[in-house]
Order: sequence, then structure tokens, then C-alpha cells
Amino acid sequence: MPTVLRAFDDKNEGYKEGKVSNTRFGSFPHSTLIGQKWGSQIAASKVDTGSRGRKPTKRKAEELDASTGADDDSASTKTPVAASSGFLHLMYPTPESWTLSLPHRTQVVYTPDYSYILHRLRARPGSTVIEAGAGSGSFTHASVRAVFNGYPGEKPATKKQRLGKVCSYEFHEQRAGRVREEITEHGLDGLVEVTHRDVYEDGFLLGDPQTGRSPKASAIFLDLPAPWLALKHLVRHPASGGESPLDPNSTAYICTFSPCLEQAEKTIRMMRKLSWLNISMVEVQHNRIEVKRERIGLDCDGIRGATVFPKTVDEAATKLREDDARAKRFRLGRSADEETSAKEEASSLKEPAGPLYSVGRLVHRSENELKTHTSYLVFAILPRDWTEEDEQRCRQKYPSDKADNNDRIPAGKSRKQMKREFKELRLKEAADEKAKAQQPAEETSEA
Repeated sequence: MPTVLRAFDDKNEGYKEGKVSNTRFGSFPHSTLIGQKWGSQIAASKVDTGSRGRKPTKRKAEELDASTGADDDSASTKTPVAASSGFLHLMYPTPESWTLSLPHRTQVVYTPDYSYILHRLRARPGSTVIEAGAGSGSFTHASVRAVFNGYPGEKPATKKQRLGKVCSYEFHEQRAGRVREEITEHGLDGLVEVTHRDVYEDGFLLGDPQTGRSPKASAIFLDLPAPWLALKHLVRHPASGGESPLDPNSTAYICTFSPCLEQAEKTIRMMRKLSWLNISMVEVQHNRIEVKRERIGLDCDGIRGATVFPKTVDEAATKLREDDARAKRFRLGRSADEETSAKEEASSLKEPAGPLYSVGRLVHRSENELKTHTSYLVFAILPRDWTEEDEQRCRQKYPSDKADNNDRIPAGKSRKQMKREFKELRLKEAADEKAKAQQPAEETSEA
């Protein structure tokens, strides 16, 4: 039961116990959950889920004027009374639970989508992720978990101790402020930096759009209506002459989130113009399939999940004959011997052939509904700049024998010609050595 704990009933549902969550395991006032340790078992409470649980549809003007605020409701809350049955366990919050319980301000990027996106973006501890279009903050929480490798301290992190960070940008000012408040409430300050900005015009630099510092990101996620308009800022050398928001020492991975195929096509065209490589488009259609054994028959009595019903006509006829015989004995008032009844029961209940896990027909069913965000994901890669200095530095650090041999080949000669000349030279040297060996033998014979 994912939910956001509240000390007061902000929706004014009429419970004297304050904010209450009702489940099939019982009713749980939030006042009994707040302040408890993770993993604690909390008993259900006795709450009137009838008249007070229904939100009034019509209220008089006098009642609206007389209604008190949230502070008055929290001050006059009733102490919950434990119920005789029902309980729950407090689980540690995760991005998955936050995705299911967050307040929806925009369309939400659900778990099947952002898990695949983070995998393709190579998001790992120590990486910096740019997110454009924070929205409800679902992807923000998932990405900060993927890149987390420590909290920032007083001393700045060195190159070898680079800390993971998420730079989130949102065009809507109220949504940006709400995401910033949630990040603070969840203890993610320093790990997530939320910026209110129009990335189409101002780009992705931190601080001032013109003279700000670069986030040096290696992973970019664009959840924008027109992502191709923001790609002009995601290059190695921006046209404005400013600093690039990308990490100059690593490859950049990007993903755009577009609900329309035409938007994906425009994004791909712009990526090709800006030298992005390995462009691919993916549509995530997550579907959960349940696979199980369907066990039907009278011999499946006592097996969990089995349907105790005749599976064939012969089995049904045998069952009817046994029932008629049992009814006849009951009418006559006779009781069969224990041995006879045991034999009849043994004959009627046949042992299943083979092990239990292989009994029955193997069937699968697809889940009817699963929360996903229907969209097209466009992925691409932008390699790092590679200059002549980098090439020379790499050659000095990692020398290659093949490269040295290639440098020795004279201009205008092919490798095949060089091999032929080398072979002729070896044959000539062998002939000269043979001739020198024959000269001393001739001089000895003459003497």
C-alpha cells in the first residue's frame, strides 16, 4: 500500500482520527504510522468507514465557513483504538513506491520505462545525469538512486572521487518549486539540483545560462514536447561559444521521450545533423505473463489451486456410480466393511502420474492492465572529441608493434611487395652463405 504519510487530513474526508488509509487488512490512521521504525508491525485501528468515510457531496455555506483548517483538525484528532485483527509492516521507501504514491502533476514515467532507460544510458554510481522535464519527479528519484555513491561533504570531490548527481530542469515554475520541496523532504539535497528554466533557449548550464558552470554530464534524458529544439545545446562545441554541458572525457548517452512518432522522426533528423551516432528507437510495451499449471480432476483433491471436478466423461460416470452406491447403502442402513470401503476409495482416487509439478496442463495468461507510459524512446551516442594530441598521447602510453612496422614501410610500396622483396633478400643471403661454405672445401682439396 504505497502512500504519503500526513499528520492531518488535507482532503477533509471526515475522520476524527485524522488521515486514514483503508485496506482489505484494516484501517490505518497515519498518526499510528508516523515516527515508527522501518520494518515495524503496526496493528489496524477501529475506524468508522461508514458515514464519516464518505466525502460529503453538498455542504451548506454555513458549514464551509465553520470548517476549520488543517491545524485545527490535527489538534482535535481522536486517539485511534487498536482493532482485534489486521496489521501491516512499514517498508523503507524506494523509487518504485514513490512512483506509485506521488501526486500526479504530469504524466509519470513508470518503473518499466525508467528501468530500461537508465540501463541504456549507462547510469552508474558517480555519473551525472541531465533530466529535462522533471514533472512529478518519478524519474528524478530513480536516477538519483542509480548514480548515488555518497553525499557531498565540505571538501570538494576530486577527480577520482567524483560523486553522482542529477541536474533536473523544469519549465513550469510551480512544478519546479514542488519538486524542489519534495527533494528536500526526502533528504536528497546536494544529490539533485532542480533548476527552473526554458532549456530550448537557455541550455543546460548550472547557474547563469550564459556564464554558468558545466554539469559535465554523461547521460541525458529529455522528456520534452519538442526535444529536437534542445539538442543544439547538447554538443561538444556550442555555437554560442560557451561551455558544453557534456563531460569532455567520456561518451555521452541520450534518451528522448516522445509520445508521437512524428516527434521521434524530427528528433532523429536533428541528431544526425549534430553528429550523434548509433541512433535507435524503442517502444516499451511491458506485459507481465503469469505461467502456471492448470490441474483439473477428482484425483487433485487436496492440491492447492486445483479444480476438483471430473475432467473426462468416464471419470464423471465413475463418480456418479460411486455416489449412487453410497446413497443406496445409506437408504438400506447398511455400512460396508472398512476393508471394502478402503478398496473403493483407493480405486476412485488414482495417484497422479509423475511428480506433482508436472501434473496438469501448462497455461499462461497476460496481465490485463499495467501502468506504463506509451511513448517512443530514441537513444543515441555522442563520442568524445579525439585530437592529434590525444592520439600521440595514446600511442606513447600504449605502443603498438604493428603501428611501428607500418611506419617503416616506404611510401609507394605495398605490403605484398615488401614481403616479396624480403623473401628475395633472404634467398640471396642463403645463397651467399652456401657459396662461402663451399670455398674452404675447394681450397682443401687442391692442397
